[in-house]
Amino acid sequence: MTEPWTIESIRDALGNPIVVSRFLAEINRAPAHELLTVFAKWQRIAEDVSAAAARARDLAPYAASGQPLPGQWIDRTDQVRADAERARARGAA
Repeated sequence: MTEPWTIESIRDALGNPIVVSRFLAEINRAPAHELLTVFAKWQRIAEDVSAAAARARDLAPYAASGQPLPGQWIDRTDQVRADAERARARGAA
């Protein structure tokens, strides 16, 4: 993003309504002396989401055409499944 971040631009960058709701709740409930810290936290999150979305847009044509994605990729499917199974075993939804 080339312009300074605002509450509105962070909200727009987050995209997901549940995440947006959490952001707005945190920024609205933050005491004055914590506002900059809360804002900076969500700015970083918005920057990460924006970068991930841009990367996804770059990779979409490859995926749509069935071509291998450029770059080196590490398959973490087994790791994610194992983590999910451990979470389920602990009673997580």
